[in-house]
Amino acid sequence: MYPDWIIEILSPEQSSNRVIGNILYCLQHGCQLGWLIDPADRSILVFRPGQEPELLLGSNHPSVLDDINLELTVDRIFGWLKMSGN
Repeated sequence: MYPDWIIEILSPEQSSNRVIGNILYCLQHGCQLGWLIDPADRSILVFRPGQEPELLLGSNHPSVLDDINLELTVDRIFGWLKMSGN
């Protein structure tokens, strides 16, 4: 069984293709939403089944699951993460 929503935070030593592959695998097996959070450029790549990935920055609002009521921006998410060097 796979989660409805997968969130991956890319670390410097990880291969982005490998992490994207994990997200795509989950989407192919029932996951509804995937986020790849990249601290290096403070971006979020949003994946949904059957759709092109969407690259979001700054004040963009990433998708959340339909039954979750959240108003988020990329900047707010990175503020919560308090990544070193930011």
